[in-house]
Amino acid sequence: MGLKTFKGGVHPFEGKELAMDSPITEVLPKGEMVYPMSQHIGAPATPIVAVGDSVLKGQKIAEAGGFVSSPIYSSVSGTVKAIEKRRVAVGDMVNSIVIENDGQFNEVSYQAVEDVASLSKEDIINRVKEAGVVGMGGAGFPTHVKLSPKEPDKIEYIIANCAECEPYLTADYRRMVENPDELVAGMKIILQLFPNAKGVFGIENNKPEAIAKMKELVKDEPRMEVCELMTKYPQGGERQLIFAVTGRAINSKMLPADAGCIVDNVETMIAVYQAVKNGIPVMKRVATITGEGITNPSNFLYSMGTSYAELVEAAGGLKGEPEKLVSGGPMMGFSIFSLDIPTTKTTSSLLCLSKDEASAFEPIACINCGRCVEACPEQLIPSRLAKFGNLGLMEEFEKWHGLECIECGSCTYVCPSRRPVAQSVKTMKKLTLAEKRKK
Repeated sequence: MGLKTFKGGVHPFEGKELAMDSPITEVLPKGEMVYPMSQHIGAPATPIVAVGDSVLKGQKIAEAGGFVSSPIYSSVSGTVKAIEKRRVAVGDMVNSIVIENDGQFNEVSYQAVEDVASLSKEDIINRVKEAGVVGMGGAGFPTHVKLSPKEPDKIEYIIANCAECEPYLTADYRRMVENPDELVAGMKIILQLFPNAKGVFGIENNKPEAIAKMKELVKDEPRMEVCELMTKYPQGGERQLIFAVTGRAINSKMLPADAGCIVDNVETMIAVYQAVKNGIPVMKRVATITGEGITNPSNFLYSMGTSYAELVEAAGGLKGEPEKLVSGGPMMGFSIFSLDIPTTKTTSSLLCLSKDEASAFEPIACINCGRCVEACPEQLIPSRLAKFGNLGLMEEFEKWHGLECIECGSCTYVCPSRRPVAQSVKTMKKLTLAEKRKK
């Protein structure tokens, strides 16, 4: 059987060799910890501590602000220093709890479960909700909401997004190599909620060691299998992954559940296991600190709220002055101007580039070559959508299905004229959606 994939996509420089052989090492935070209240899609969390309060590691410091929201826990022990607005990776100023880390890491006790199989569906979802588990691949959608579809009996596939298709990132790969049992245990817990579903681990074929380990672990699991995917960006996009694994297509008006699927990231599934089995809330995750501008590219298990600066220091510091800092991968990440920014539940990596190749080129006129059309995984015409965006033609933009764009950046990557195609489309998409909300 051939490798599963989708139509379109690109093959950027991988860069994974920088950190893929670096084992996961834990970094204990030293400085103050900053916990933004918006670390997820939905309503911001609401602080339940006050300035001057003493807190323990694992203590809830903010409760969910609604059904589509998620609580936040302190990853250190210490004293609440301030509750104020702090800047986050996307550039926004977000209400945040600042805790002075005492370095003692005094911890609360957790309520572990002896036999997970004895838990009811409601118990599992409540433990996931209470632990603050969200989509940790970048979206940040509260996982308890995703695991509560209207018609659970119609869910046929639970897909673990193990593709990690963004260049440079290797955190999920190291998790599969070092903690595959926790990933499988997380899948098993989710399958308890959906009796008619099969669990599928979708892994790109540039990770043979991970594929071998996962296949060995699930060989005696009748409801689980490993699906080998072609290495291609954006293979880890939700729509592309669902199509590759199941042959089912979804669009912007649909949820994965409408196609009988639920998709969760590697780190999310491990968090589900820790929450349900051990009662441990989301406080830590693995991230890749990498790039040609990093002395020792590494994969770190870090405490959320730690600044990027501390993680860079743990990776041996910067090699000179980097031209670009990116929170996330190079295709869909956010450029940041400072390392004095807190990590959150969705921080998967920091990329330090010694050369900013994108800014070295001046865009020229579109030559109508059609490469962006070939690359688009949604079969759109990006150059035309970008033109509508630049001219402010909102009605035309929507008519030509601009809202179906998944903002993967493949069009910009292949453009020989170096035009910021994806950026123009993304901006117009935001404006169009904002206008629709007004109406």
